[in-house]
Amino acid sequence: RRCGWLDGVALRFSHRINDYTSINLTKLDVLSGLPTLQIAVGYCVDGQYLTSFPADLSVLARVEVEYKRMPGWTEDLSQCTTYDALPQAAKDYVQFIQTWIGVPIEWIGVGAGSDAMIHLPLTVETPTEHA
Repeated sequence: RRCGWLDGVALRFSHRINDYTSINLTKLDVLSGLPTLQIAVGYCVDGQYLTSFPADLSVLARVEVEYKRMPGWTEDLSQCTTYDALPQAAKDYVQFIQTWIGVPIEWIGVGAGSDAMIHLPLTVETPTEHA
């Protein structure tokens, strides 16, 4: 199954506009088996790093995306019922996202069923501007 990479730049911008108190990370299980995961952490246009999400769609169409690469995992997540049961690489992925966005991830989807959710009330560190 094909997966598009998480656009951390767009998600961080969305949080700045909407001021989320928490987010749900769904379908973490579909990333199982991918050797490397990527999260968009920056945009460049014409060799210039953009400091914010572009308001102009013609600029957005020309961005070169900078990715944070992280190791994937091979384990089946569908039987995980707690955060501690997740593989370390999955926990690192979750932690990076919530630190980068600056919003706690409260629920993690680990399977197809509506009950395949892990509740995760974590604190969040202040995100860095550019990783």
